[in-house]
Amino acid sequence: MSWTVDQIAKLLDGRVVGDGNKKIQSISPLNTAGKDDLSFLSNPKYKHLVPNTQAGAIIIDSEYEMSEDTEMTFIIVQDPYASITLLHTEFERRKSQLKTGWEDPVFIGEKSKIGSDVYLGAFSYIGKGVTIGNGVKIHPHVHIGDHTVIGDHTIIYPGVKIYSQSAIGKYCTIQAGAVIGSHGFGYAPQPDGSYQGIPQAGNVKLEDHVDIGANTTIDCATFGTTLIEKGVKIDNLVQIGHNVMIGRDTVIAAQTGISGSTTIGKNVMIGGQVGTVGHIHIADSTKVGARSGVTKSTKSDQILFGVPAMDRHEYLKSYAVYKKLPELMRRIEELERNPLV
Repeated sequence: MSWTVDQIAKLLDGRVVGDGNKKIQSISPLNTAGKDDLSFLSNPKYKHLVPNTQAGAIIIDSEYEMSEDTEMTFIIVQDPYASITLLHTEFERRKSQLKTGWEDPVFIGEKSKIGSDVYLGAFSYIGKGVTIGNGVKIHPHVHIGDHTVIGDHTIIYPGVKIYSQSAIGKYCTIQAGAVIGSHGFGYAPQPDGSYQGIPQAGNVKLEDHVDIGANTTIDCATFGTTLIEKGVKIDNLVQIGHNVMIGRDTVIAAQTGISGSTTIGKNVMIGGQVGTVGHIHIADSTKVGARSGVTKSTKSDQILFGVPAMDRHEYLKSYAVYKKLPELMRRIEELERNPLV
């Protein structure tokens, strides 16, 4: 699959300097790119690599000073890093969309509906009454439970398990090994000290343009729906408990655990290995630092660190004292050995 420089510039809302008809096959770093590759300069400390790169074209911003006699081809954009991310995502999506047809064996349950230009990989299982939209790509060893709906142009990678009654939106990406709709961790303590499982009768809904990382698990609701809103991006190895609601355009990094019935607002950023208790609300635009533990509801636009998580400024002040504890202890022991009175 090849694109011209002009086509790439149009996608990125950029301006071409040089040969817009050049064909581009892939994306590579400046120091390894060849004549059919596109590269980019997002960090000024690498600008010394530009004059000697073999790249067919380079994405830059307007601050880069080009030589007047250069024969190189550039695409000038507002933010090179954001542009190359967008372009790489589009490259990968279009490569995935090239797959079509049904491999053998595939099982399709009764009353299921399959759209056009769908790819069904070998050993994929489609349950009863499933609806699969146009352009969906289902890779080998995927299980899709009864009465699930998959929206147009969604990509489901190998080994994904989607339980019955799930609803997956358009243009979603679910990476290998993810589990959507598994039973939530709901148990009622009994008088004899044992635990009785509580039936998990709800489902999971992913809205459009949601990305789910490899080996991430999203539990179905006890009743109702575990909801992941439009544009949410969830990394690998994340646990989302039952009845959680995550607002649009929120991002969650790897190894985070969100306990049941927690609600997360829109545009929240959660770092790696964060944990939350259940039944709290993380407000819009909150930022939670890696390895923090959120134990209570937050206010909008807060930046939180620590266990338990606290306001960033309070955390830094507390940490400054914490670092001095060995010296303070030494001074206390010295005073005990040599009291002033």
